[in-house]
Amino acid sequence: MANNTHGALLILGGGSNMLFTEDFEGLVLRNEIKGIEVVNEDPNTIYVKAGAGEVWHAFVLHCIAQNWGGLENLSLIPGSVGASPMQNIGAYGVEIKDVFHELSAYHLESGEIHTFNKEQCQFGYRESVFKRALKNQYIITDVTFALSKQPVLKTSYGAIQQELEAKGIDQPTIKEISEAVIAIRQSKLPDPNVLGNAGSFFKNPVVSNVIFSALQERYPEIPNYPAPANQVKLAAGWLIEKAGLKGFRKGSCGVHEKQALVLVNYGGSKGREILDLSSFIIDTIQQQFGVTLEREVNIIPSHENIL
Repeated sequence: MANNTHGALLILGGGSNMLFTEDFEGLVLRNEIKGIEVVNEDPNTIYVKAGAGEVWHAFVLHCIAQNWGGLENLSLIPGSVGASPMQNIGAYGVEIKDVFHELSAYHLESGEIHTFNKEQCQFGYRESVFKRALKNQYIITDVTFALSKQPVLKTSYGAIQQELEAKGIDQPTIKEISEAVIAIRQSKLPDPNVLGNAGSFFKNPVVSNVIFSALQERYPEIPNYPAPANQVKLAAGWLIEKAGLKGFRKGSCGVHEKQALVLVNYGGSKGREILDLSSFIIDTIQQQFGVTLEREVNIIPSHENIL
């Protein structure tokens, strides 16, 4: 995941949520700030600070080993700790904002370290202030999470409950929830070490109740989730699959055969070809459903105005 770009400077975390459409003409730095420490605690909560360069999944496993709850549903997400609040990463009913306490960030212009609380980060769906108003201005250096000593388990989202039942588990621990999430992700998502991909390529679109009602009349089975401001969140993967694009292939790139949200490079495709494929998918979904998909992957250089 990317943390920051600034002129001819590109700061990388894990780099797993990026698509390069051409060579980057500038300096690329990888954030390798390490360290995990408990900075405070009370009877119910433990506050854990992690360096931005820590591998996200390794950090999650570390917290689970200590029985610190809150991150288990976010297991096996690729990337770094520092990029997690920038993207407000989420999975299986949990987002970073649910467990976030504060972060420190280096201001590129002044050289000062600033602290941001949850409100200042302006978290949204796969969004934060660092992707909008403060884009290209900061490098996140560490993140502090507020984790639970008495974990509240979330098993209702996705296939977690079914996975637990299949294993005969009716009173799961956070470790067992993590293992269920890992099993589900491994069954549906390609390993980037084997098949090139940047994870989920599109955000789940949020539409008005009016648009959703019209869609539900045509597609009664359409998955939907409540969203703020009297809106409804749809499943981008379902829309892509319903449009007949799951497993679709164009040259040496295509839509993954098991997870329609993931675009894959079978070998030899350039970044521009992946971007063109995503544009084709966006156009197809717009024409069939009247819904506009938004890319979740960071495009380098920025192609924000390209649909």
